[in-house]
Amino acid sequence: MSDPQVHQNRRHLLTTVLLAIFVLAPSVYGFAGKFAEFIHIYRGESDGVFAITPILNYLLASLGFFCLFCWAMMHGMFRDIEAPKQTMLDIEARLDRTAWKK
Repeated sequence: MSDPQVHQNRRHLLTTVLLAIFVLAPSVYGFAGKFAEFIHIYRGESDGVFAITPILNYLLASLGFFCLFCWAMMHGMFRDIEAPKQTMLDIEARLDRTAWKK
């Protein structure tokens, strides 16, 4: 790899990490705040048992998204994010060519 390529890859990585921090930090803060609120309601009130359902929903939904994210990373779906776009455009061009031939 040439030096400009390494510099560009580092810049892309830094940009991705910064965007992830700016997007994920408020999301995690909001999720944790709502989760803590449900736990507080569950522990503090005698009728707080109703809060168990949202707690379980939060945990199961988060676990599901985390599992999907891990599965996508292990299958290399974040390595070349431009390939699906290019493949779609190539297929569309091929379909347009065959449609014009008929």
